[in-house]
Amino acid sequence: MKLIKTNLLWLGLLTVVILGGCGTNISEMKVEVFETSASGNSLSKRTNFSPSADRTAIRISIQPEEKFQEITGFGGAFTEASAHLLNQMSQDKRDEIMEAYFGESGARYSLTRTHMNSCDFSLSNYSYAEVPGDTELSHFSIEPDLDDLIPMIKSAQEVSKEGFRILASPWTAPPWMKDNNAYVGGKLLPENHNSWALFFSKYIKAYQEQGIPIWGVTVENEPLGNGNNWESMHYTPKEMTDFVRDYLGPKLKTDGFGEVKILGYDQNREHLNEWIDAMYNSEENAQYFDGTAIHWYASTYEVFPDALQYAHKKAPGQHLIQSEACVDAEIPHWQEDAWYWEKEATDWGFDWALEKDKHLHPKYVPVYRYARDIIGCLNNWVDGWIDWNMVLDRQGGPNWFKNWCVAPVIVDPEQNQVYYTPLFYTLSHFSRYIRPGAYRVGFEVSESDLEVTAAENPDGSLIVVLFNSTEQSRSYSLEIDDSLFSGDISGQAIQTLVVKRTSLIKKQDG
Repeated sequence: MKLIKTNLLWLGLLTVVILGGCGTNISEMKVEVFETSASGNSLSKRTNFSPSADRTAIRISIQPEEKFQEITGFGGAFTEASAHLLNQMSQDKRDEIMEAYFGESGARYSLTRTHMNSCDFSLSNYSYAEVPGDTELSHFSIEPDLDDLIPMIKSAQEVSKEGFRILASPWTAPPWMKDNNAYVGGKLLPENHNSWALFFSKYIKAYQEQGIPIWGVTVENEPLGNGNNWESMHYTPKEMTDFVRDYLGPKLKTDGFGEVKILGYDQNREHLNEWIDAMYNSEENAQYFDGTAIHWYASTYEVFPDALQYAHKKAPGQHLIQSEACVDAEIPHWQEDAWYWEKEATDWGFDWALEKDKHLHPKYVPVYRYARDIIGCLNNWVDGWIDWNMVLDRQGGPNWFKNWCVAPVIVDPEQNQVYYTPLFYTLSHFSRYIRPGAYRVGFEVSESDLEVTAAENPDGSLIVVLFNSTEQSRSYSLEIDDSLFSGDISGQAIQTLVVKRTSLIKKQDG
């Protein structure tokens, strides 16, 4: 793979001098530019620009003083499928992939997700509490995770210099706790509310004993269901809110895990408003919630900004985290970068959505979908964005349900080969450069067909991400305070600009 170089070469150095009073203000803006494009760039450093000298240049003005949400992080999910595949690769390839995702020369993932019990991207159905009627969970064990999943997480911990947060989600309670006694569908029996809350506590403790701290949990992956296909358990907004208020929140607090974040909902954005209303309709209901998790599967192009804005206004200061996204219902295209830049992908809804929703599921360009969604989310108060499986095989699995999907990294264990798709580099444009603790900042752009977001990192560096979906290269001028940088972005491309500013005051001679 092309690892991301860390020996930084600063580009576009511009010094603006302002005379006034008895001193000279010298303001410097140093800009480093990275680009991924359909023409072949893969997070490549741009060293030559051909900016336009006329009015066709797009004006981008960054306002660092205008701050929005604090960024929690970016990343992907640890799944049994990904971990199992890694264990089939050679040690040097495993190390390479972990470095690519978590190392200083790679994507530097800072926010991740994993599953409690099995999910569709497991090798089979399993639970940590298999014994029916064991309401005290005396036989609870995370042994199913010890061969693949936990070793993958520990490998990432060894590589990550700054560390990363883990959000854990159950797809279902053990079948014996449910009204249908099955892994798929059904609801939690009222008499098992205490046992299911205890399950979360035991899971957090067991992982903690493995040296893996759990930062947060979602109450249930896709509580509206998934068509009764794979592991699931159903809640209404009121049922989930009541469970958190009366059982899960108090149990985690009593057991010393009150700092673990609890995120509600965890499904598609088109139903977000009704869940937000239930969770935050009173202080009593809201007291144990730390935010809301969302998915992107309601549309291949629509970000649902109104719903995201509504969630923020209803619960300002609470987390709003995109917890799952992927190119679903597709078998990966192996060593074929061009496909990821073409409008050929379809999703589940292309074939199976209700007729009234078909318009939300047209064919799409995979890279565009990722870039637009992340930018749209950031610009509408989302503070964390998590991809789905980190690693899948050439079939888009393994997956016990044969629910094939695409991951940013595809492997062929038989040939011991790794393919870093353009999606890997697209995600890296955000995860590598926008760090936890950054704040999204304000901006203005003169033309809407160049999509923009910007953030200020804790070290003071400004990160500006540009996305050009047109086939023509575009010139732009980047303005920050009293400094100006002129550049251009290729057609069908994403750019990340890393901006460092210095301001010096020197006394005049005499």
